[in-house]
Amino acid sequence: MGLVAAKIEPTAKEQIVEGLTQALAETSVVTMKAQNFHWNVTGMAFGPLHELFQKIYEDHFEGQDILAERIKQFDVHAEGRYSVFLERSAIEEHDGRADAKEMIAVMLADQETLSSTVSALAEVAEEHGDWATNDLATARIEVHDKFAWMLRAHLKTTA
Repeated sequence: MGLVAAKIEPTAKEQIVEGLTQALAETSVVTMKAQNFHWNVTGMAFGPLHELFQKIYEDHFEGQDILAERIKQFDVHAEGRYSVFLERSAIEEHDGRADAKEMIAVMLADQETLSSTVSALAEVAEEHGDWATNDLATARIEVHDKFAWMLRAHLKTTA
């Protein structure tokens, strides 16, 4: 167990690992959804959306690893079953049958949910002096907020 993780009280550890596991589940669901949208997007904005959805799933795939490795630093099993992720996630999977505008709106809502989930994790980590998890969560908030901004910009119409 890591030095900081070893000093955290058992109840605090449970709360932090719970937050990490929630973030991992939701990030995993959004990773697959973004890849699905990447494969299936069509229309006039195909090029930029195809690229944006790829950036999202590549980032989130790496994010899954970061979250799972932090869980392991607490000497806890990191869940890896997609069925469990789907049960636990506040974010639902999507079949990819949607127009580009719906895909953007769905992915925007997912980024906002992920930002909220990791914000809650950051607060719990800060409350218990787990600065490594707080830092990890803060970095993920920045990523999700940036993707949300980019997606929101695609939905704006010029006046």
